[in-house]
Amino acid sequence: MTNKGTAFTETERDTFGLHGLLPPHIGTLDSQIERRMRALDGMADDFHRYAFLRELQDSNEILFHALVQRDLPRMLPLIYTPTVGEGCERFSEIWHRPRGLFLSYPNQSRIADILADPAFDRVKVIVVSDGERILGLGDQGAGGMGIPIGKLALYTACAGLHPAEVLPILLDVGTDNAARRDDPLYVGWRHARVRGDEYDGFLESFVTAVAERWPGVLLQWEDFAGHNAHRLLDRYRDRLLSFNDDIQGTAATALGTLLSAVRRTGGTLADQRIVLFGAGAAGCGIGELLVRAMVADGLSDAEARTRIWAVDRNGLIVDDMPGLTESQLAFARHDTPRDLFNPNGYDLLATIELVAPTVLVGTSGQSGGFSEAAIRAMAASVEHPIIFPLSNPISRAEAHPADLFDWTGGRAIVGTGSPFGVAGVTQVNNVFIFPGVGLGALAVGARCVSEGMFMAAARELATMDGEGGTLLPPITHLRDIALRIATAVARQAIVEGVARPDCAVVDESDIASGMWAARYD
Repeated sequence: MTNKGTAFTETERDTFGLHGLLPPHIGTLDSQIERRMRALDGMADDFHRYAFLRELQDSNEILFHALVQRDLPRMLPLIYTPTVGEGCERFSEIWHRPRGLFLSYPNQSRIADILADPAFDRVKVIVVSDGERILGLGDQGAGGMGIPIGKLALYTACAGLHPAEVLPILLDVGTDNAARRDDPLYVGWRHARVRGDEYDGFLESFVTAVAERWPGVLLQWEDFAGHNAHRLLDRYRDRLLSFNDDIQGTAATALGTLLSAVRRTGGTLADQRIVLFGAGAAGCGIGELLVRAMVADGLSDAEARTRIWAVDRNGLIVDDMPGLTESQLAFARHDTPRDLFNPNGYDLLATIELVAPTVLVGTSGQSGGFSEAAIRAMAASVEHPIIFPLSNPISRAEAHPADLFDWTGGRAIVGTGSPFGVAGVTQVNNVFIFPGVGLGALAVGARCVSEGMFMAAARELATMDGEGGTLLPPITHLRDIALRIATAVARQAIVEGVARPDCAVVDESDIASGMWAARYD
């Protein structure tokens, strides 16, 4: 955190006895950035660039963040999606130095002592994962730590959180990924994944220790499997300031982008017929926020749910389908014509032919899930179909945007979860939402992150203009976007009465004054 490399001044070299240990030339932050840029240019692929940047972060944190903030469009895909997926898969291969905390199940009784380290006294934001559902790649065990590290780098880059104020945590409860567990290089706990009461007890010990160590800290749940994501959010959202980015952040980003798309087509959200392809935590989270938005616009809850059709691995979700989760039941159709029903259910193509949707959102993690036949069927009845294949990384995207333009005759409005480099495609990335939500909640000392605060974030995002045919502003504006989102979220917290009692008014300038920028002290 205090390393300057060649930028240590003559006086500092005298004070710390650095003469001889450093070359005589006294560099600047700008020259150091240029040196690292040249190194990145000379590398063969993005994974090696990712590994290089991780090493830089661990050796000179200020330089790392200055480099990221200098060129966000180039750095974002390297430090997070899509490259972080391979980074998680190969985490043990490139691990060389501790960052954050690995809280393993055998150390449950030591959690409070581990958190007590004075190095963590300044922590304001924690991103935590148990590594079970990393992007669309499944269980990566301890390798899932790449996600909290990457997310918090974005908190610093976009929301201006000082690097000492963020803490990545991996809850290592084992892994059911045999390839990871049997790898001799694997750095995690070599054990089958703990589940049931033992898992819940471990999570309870963790949350209790966090709440005692850092009252008012923001905890972001990240990449928990669907069967845990919703129930952990429901259990702890009122016990400490927390949210689940896969459920709520994804939903707010999708809603904000969809509102922009609907505005472009000239309709309203309530006019849309929406098919959700993938009814896990992310898909159902999007659906619930869409319902709230339609209700706010005048529909009843029941009317809003009739505008949404959810398709999962067994086809269109209907009310008599066995094994549905509570969140899936909320979108189960009661009006599917039984004379058309077949033993295999409605797959995506059949659902599109039945519904003639105006909007198609993919969170399935199934590469190629949007078939040519399905997209052509959608385009046959809609002038400007809105199509969002949101699954990450690129290898798990439901369709390539170039194909979507081809199959719709160039008429589609397309948003993707990962950057494809295709003109006119909007990257529907959670980075547009979660840094601002966290910053806004902290700015007013909110006691919870409400659904209304996410709605405020989504609606604020929808007011921002894109460039070059896209629906959202360019990545270069992420810091300004986070500030605007934070202000909207903070004001909503005040309106709802969940902000600190002494916060009656908040301005952008109030929040901006506390945002950190990378520079050498």
